[in-house]
Amino acid sequence: MDWMQAPSVEPNPLDFNYARAYAKRETIHQFLAPRNIGLSERILISNVSLLPKARFDVHINKPNPKLDIQTKKPNLIPKAMASNNISVLNALDNARTQWYHITTIVIAGMGFFTDAYDLFCISTVSKLLGRLYYYDSTTGKPGKLPHPINNLVIGVALVGTLSGQLVFGYLGDKLGRKKVYGITLILMALCAICSGLSFGSSPKAVMGTLCFFRFWLGFGIGGDYPLSATIMSEYANKKTRGAFIAAVFAMQGVGIIFAGLVSMILSRIFLNSYGGPSFTDEHVFSTEPEADYVWRIVLMIGALPAILTFYWRMKMPETARYTAIIEGNAKQAASDMGRVLEIEIQAEPDKIARFNASNEYPLLSFEFVRRHGKHLIGTTTTWFLLDIAFYSQNLTQKDIFPTMGLTNKAENVSALREMFETSRAMFVIALLGTFPGYWFTVAFIEKIGRYYIQLVGFFMMSIFMFIIGIKYDYLKNKEHRWTFAALYGLTFFFANFGPNSTTFVLPAELFPTRVRSTCHALSAASGKAGAMVSAFGIQNYTQDGEVPKIKKAMILLAVTNLMGFFFTFLVTETKGKSLEEISGEDGGDGDDDDHTTAKPPFSPSEKWEENSRNY
Repeated sequence: MDWMQAPSVEPNPLDFNYARAYAKRETIHQFLAPRNIGLSERILISNVSLLPKARFDVHINKPNPKLDIQTKKPNLIPKAMASNNISVLNALDNARTQWYHITTIVIAGMGFFTDAYDLFCISTVSKLLGRLYYYDSTTGKPGKLPHPINNLVIGVALVGTLSGQLVFGYLGDKLGRKKVYGITLILMALCAICSGLSFGSSPKAVMGTLCFFRFWLGFGIGGDYPLSATIMSEYANKKTRGAFIAAVFAMQGVGIIFAGLVSMILSRIFLNSYGGPSFTDEHVFSTEPEADYVWRIVLMIGALPAILTFYWRMKMPETARYTAIIEGNAKQAASDMGRVLEIEIQAEPDKIARFNASNEYPLLSFEFVRRHGKHLIGTTTTWFLLDIAFYSQNLTQKDIFPTMGLTNKAENVSALREMFETSRAMFVIALLGTFPGYWFTVAFIEKIGRYYIQLVGFFMMSIFMFIIGIKYDYLKNKEHRWTFAALYGLTFFFANFGPNSTTFVLPAELFPTRVRSTCHALSAASGKAGAMVSAFGIQNYTQDGEVPKIKKAMILLAVTNLMGFFFTFLVTETKGKSLEEISGEDGGDGDDDDHTTAKPPFSPSEKWEENSRNY
């Protein structure tokens, strides 16, 4: 019997033609007819008065399928349309790894290369700045930046980074990822050049202009964090998304290596041509006048990668998720991704409109807090605690190297020689300890998962820093310096094969498209607040090289990492899932549990049509 005829078994209490007005049976027919499904149907309506608020479930069981309409709790609607029913999102999630993935990693990664180079090269030249501009003959010691000036020179870029993250992260959701992506690159290139051109001859003038330009350099760098992570996450497929985002972030390790390498090469070139005596032999001429060119060149070189990748960054199309979900332009999203993936994608504006209607809650809403509040607390706290330790390691290593025996004391070398030795030590630590950790994360993040990598990383960092702090008197002796270097390098390894990478990846996956860039910016800004604690607080313990203070700093950092271990339990694993599945945009709640969400109800016919389509 044709399913559109009146049922021969269990006559309905309600005439079928009456239900037809709500059900749009032709839609069901279009869905079932091509499949040659024969139906012996029953329409069970327990309460006609609840029909406008009912939730419709379609149950089809072969060989005698049934079509049931059941009333559920009032004011509850079905889950939002699954993202795998939307062609453009499905195409992105299931795309094979292609050349455009690689180019996106390189383009976004070069931004992070520039970020890391600009933020960390200041550590290689800060001691040189002290010898050039703050020598005091009455002290009998080489010139040294005063504590407040040292903290300001190193920390001002972090203040700018925090500000840039919040501003550009918000704009990335409001104006588009691509529109503000180019602005950050221009700002970074311009301010890197201007940092090296800091004018004036007095310490106050040089430091003042240097800090001014480094603030705006940091502002541009800050925008790169949420935008690069968001763009990569929205371009990637769900099987390799974590590895791709981690690969973008791994360019930070390359930037740190080049910060040490470029400083080492330039200082060596100038040392061979203009090298002076040690401070012990000659107080004044131990600071070579030509050294004033070195630090400026080192800072200005940071503009090169930004300039080289600007054209390609501007050629990138807007992400399909932003175009479709935020702008609501389904046709443009399908066209852009069809061209990139080299396939034909249906626009499906109706589906996207229904998808968007189910996910319109703003950031400052109870619904966001209910769905994502725990995750946001988890990403912000773990990144904050991680950066206290991570930036303390990177920014204070110049003070610890002499204690480890990797560099000579300042009195025994000239200014350029001190810069060369500091850069060399930084390069070796980065190459052997920092760099491998990033790429271990890339290799194993889709196998082990973000969650466990972060837990193990925090835990191992805590152990190694506790050992260094407790045994510092023993380790600082020259005969144990390689043990010290190994322990110090392992903390870097597990920072990068651990929370330094995963705290960047997770905020790019956990949150809905409409607020993804903003939430990543909030998490990253929290991290930079931790970095500022390091620059303005922890450095006070290490700058003078006093053993008791360094011990206290290491134990404090170990406790900080242990706290990060426990706050990691607030986040969840994301590997192998689509962004919409993770964030709950497909009808889940963004966690493992499956809950129905209260929202204004659809009409009964829309519910029936939606359930039949999802089936």
